[in-house]
Amino acid sequence: MEDTIRGKAFVLGDDIDTDQIIPAHHLVYSLSDPEERNLYGKYALSGAPIEQSGLPEGNIPFVAEGETITKYPIIIGGKNFGCGSSREHAPFALREAGVRVVVAEFYARIFFRNSVNGGYLIPYETPQRLVEEIRTGDEIEVSLIENEIRNLTTGKKYALKPLGDILPILEAGDVFAYAKERNLIG
Repeated sequence: MEDTIRGKAFVLGDDIDTDQIIPAHHLVYSLSDPEERNLYGKYALSGAPIEQSGLPEGNIPFVAEGETITKYPIIIGGKNFGCGSSREHAPFALREAGVRVVVAEFYARIFFRNSVNGGYLIPYETPQRLVEEIRTGDEIEVSLIENEIRNLTTGKKYALKPLGDILPILEAGDVFAYAKERNLIG
């Protein structure tokens, strides 16, 4: 796992639920077929409530028309990110779209666990409300060593809560790789 993740930010608000992250009608695609896996990326964050309410910077598509990978590898969210159903497809879809890290005030617990257990995303928490500090398109750098996010566009820095006990799982790749490394499973 890299020590620093850098890229453009995509800023969302509070209570982004799993149906907004990957609408239920897109759950028909195979997770094992490479062509169909791409569709999870293509349709990530395409839920109607996001489109209708508009985004902080206007109605900017998360994944450009005809693409399957976003130009925004870092998502900045507000409170209760990933609420709704327990589908593990939500963090999977974000990963397939090219997201590496989500920074939110706090997560729905099942989304957080699915992100970590599957090794899909790095779910950082922030003690500050960054959705009002960072704008979609800002160039961001997240340091896993310093537990810090830097907005390279504005020059501001913000502390992140340490990853703690989940860091070894993320470093291993997922919960099963972690368990195998530690001889917890055969």
